[in-house]
Order: sequence, then structure tokens, then C-alpha cells
Amino acid sequence: MDFVRSAKKIRPSHRFCIDDMLKICAGNGPEGFEKKWKSWREQALVVEPRPSLLDAGYDHGEWRVFDVSYTSTDKLKIGGWVLLPKSGRAERGFIIGHGYGGRSARGFHYKFENAALFFPCARGLGRSKTSPISYEPRWHVRHDIDKPEEYVLRGCVEDVWLAVSSMLRLAPQLEGRIGYIGESFGGGVGAMALAWEERIARAHISLPSFGYQMLRLQLKTLGSASSVQNLFKKEPDLVKRTLQWYDAAYAARYIKVPVHMACALADPVVTPPGQFAIFNALAGERQLFTLSAGHMDYPEQKQQKRDLKQELEVFFSDL
Repeated sequence: MDFVRSAKKIRPSHRFCIDDMLKICAGNGPEGFEKKWKSWREQALVVEPRPSLLDAGYDHGEWRVFDVSYTSTDKLKIGGWVLLPKSGRAERGFIIGHGYGGRSARGFHYKFENAALFFPCARGLGRSKTSPISYEPRWHVRHDIDKPEEYVLRGCVEDVWLAVSSMLRLAPQLEGRIGYIGESFGGGVGAMALAWEERIARAHISLPSFGYQMLRLQLKTLGSASSVQNLFKKEPDLVKRTLQWYDAAYAARYIKVPVHMACALADPVVTPPGQFAIFNALAGERQLFTLSAGHMDYPEQKQQKRDLKQELEVFFSDL
């Protein structure tokens, strides 16, 4: 199926065929992709994050809740939450990304025992709001898109790397036992971070954005991609020049750790071909959980969420 030529016929809620989705290939990316990203990571890890914890004064299930802040690149303060087990010592840790809809530590429902949970908010969003980055997804996704080296997604990936640095600063015993979980925006950013991050042992990404950017610009969507599509119509060369470096499907080729992915066959916000392009590019150990739909309600939703939860508890049991 030629997704580029048939793009105009695709409705945002269209259900794609799993066989077609498993054939999607974004390609290898621009020359120098690996070198550029490795250089960016080296520059980012020079930053001393200086994480700070403050007791939030309430609990969430089996965890005590703390407010956290740390310094990321560009001297930006990143805010979020850390959950620590009420009893016992944390034996593993999770960095948990969020979608463009925002985040809350109270929204975490996985029962990972003896775990420290780190919920950072990406720059410009949630507890990391900062001028001049807009907190509105349609503008956030376009911030500094005219500057390939300074595009906001680079900073968001760096925020993830420095979240890992912060976790290890606060709990050095977690070295080698850190996992990553990210959905939608956090899934795409997570894939770009994981490609060059050796301190994360395994990861789950769900409904990931920013996969196969050139195709993503052509398929109908209700998500943040629609804002980029509008700009692309006016300044195609500008958008292409930047987005070639920020494609989660290109990055996935370099991910070495085991990855569990949840991809949807229908999704009005993150187009399914982009999601599957990331999964298909994974070169290492991988598992796929297929959702009937994403970013929308559907009949099988509750059961699929329960099944996914069970799979992830098993997948991360060796962490």
C-alpha cells in the first residue's frame, strides 16, 4: 500500500491493516545522524543537574510523593515528581515520560514494587513551563523549528538524559536498573533519547509520536502534527531541514536495549504508520502489543489496558 499517494483518502480514525503496518520503513536518516546525536549527548551530560527533592506532603498508593527539580541544558529548571516506596529501599527506577496533554504523578497505575518513579515534565510543559516556549502543543512543537540545532525536541530529549543523571545522583544504587516508560509525545521523545542512552536497561513506549516525519507530514491527523503540517505547506524546506534530525524511526535503529511497544491500528492524534515505523526500525530485542485504537475511546479499551498492564509488569520484572 502506497501511504504517501493515498494520504488524502485516509481519515484520522481510519483503521489500518496490521500486515501493511509491519512493512512501513522510514529509511536510515540523513548522513551524519548518529554523529550529530552523539555529540549532542556528550554536550548535555556535561551539565550538572543538581536535583532537589521536597516532600509534597501526601502519598499515592504505596508511594510517598516528592516534588523534584533539576537543571537541564540551556540552564532550564525542569520540574516534576518523584515517588518513593513507603516501605523498603528502592531497588529499581523508572523515568516516566508524558504526552502533550500534560501529566500528573497521580495518573500512574502500574504496580512496580520496590521502585522509585521519576516523572519529569519536558521543558515548556507542566511544571517546566518557561518563556518563551509555549505550553500549547500546537506552538510547542514548532518552537525554534527554524533552527535545527536548537529545535525544542532536542532540549526535550536532553531533559530525559538529565533526568537519568538526576535519578542516579539521588539513588546511585539504581545504576543498571533503570527503565523508561513514555506515551505519545513521551514515546517519541523517549525513542530519540534511548538511541544514545546506555544507562536505561529496558523501555516501554506507547503510541509514540515523531515517527517517519516525512510521511507524518502528509497523513491526516488531529494532533500536534497538524500544526507542523500547516507550517510545512508554507515553508517545506525549513521544516524538512530540521525534522530530518528529529525522527524517532531513524533513532530506533540505534536502540540497543529491549523495548516493549504498544502501537495502534487507528489513532486520530498520532498516525499509526509513524508508530509502526518506529517499531519496525528497532534492531534489538522487541515486543509488540497491538491496540485497536489510540487517543480515543473504543469498546475493547479497558480489556486491552488490563492486558497491556500485565505484560509490562512481566516485561519489567527482570529490571
